[in-house]
Amino acid sequence: MPMKGDGSTRLREIDRFEEGVGWIAYPDETMQRASHALAADDGVWLVDPVDADGLDDLLAEFGDVAGVVVCLDRHKRDAAAIARRHDVSVHIPRWMTGVAGEIDAPIERVTVELGESGYELFRIRDSSLPPWQEAGLYNADTGTLVVPESVGAADYFLANDEPLGVHPMLRLTPPRAALSGYRPERILVGHGEGVRTDAGAALDEALASSKATALSLYGKTVRQFITGS
Repeated sequence: MPMKGDGSTRLREIDRFEEGVGWIAYPDETMQRASHALAADDGVWLVDPVDADGLDDLLAEFGDVAGVVVCLDRHKRDAAAIARRHDVSVHIPRWMTGVAGEIDAPIERVTVELGESGYELFRIRDSSLPPWQEAGLYNADTGTLVVPESVGAADYFLANDEPLGVHPMLRLTPPRAALSGYRPERILVGHGEGVRTDAGAALDEALASSKATALSLYGKTVRQFITGS
């Protein structure tokens, strides 16, 4: 299974709820890069999107695209191409550096509110060692929390039977200060399918057990690397 897919692809839909939907463009890749469309009064907002065949048909169910938002400095993905196709801007956190210059599309900076979507942008991580700039999104009305990288649900994030796990690089320093105050109804992540049942409890457990389960996760990763499975 490749780490990251490329070429023509047919997306797999994930995380559908009344106000949005997600998709994995390359269902067979290890990274399980997940993208999301969030429907709001001002249109549909795309979060860290990866392009795929059939994407525009999926988005049309929710309305016109209002904008694209990049929430992680490494998640430029296909933001520019999709934004140009829909004649919208790519929105980037005002404090995020080194991203705007690599995106060939109109840029708008976001401080807190993402247009009129009802989603508020907040800072999860802004560090130089390791280089990591990450923002989350939260909509209090829908109870939807979007976390692009610090927690995820792809296999390499998960130890034991966790539904949600802290990123392997952050297992010993989990982002408790940034995330522990939220009690979401659903969590949408940048890798893997989101958590739509008992999401608040899953987040609390992931943050609380991060250090204790680190060795288990690292051991699983080594075994998979050795066996190639």
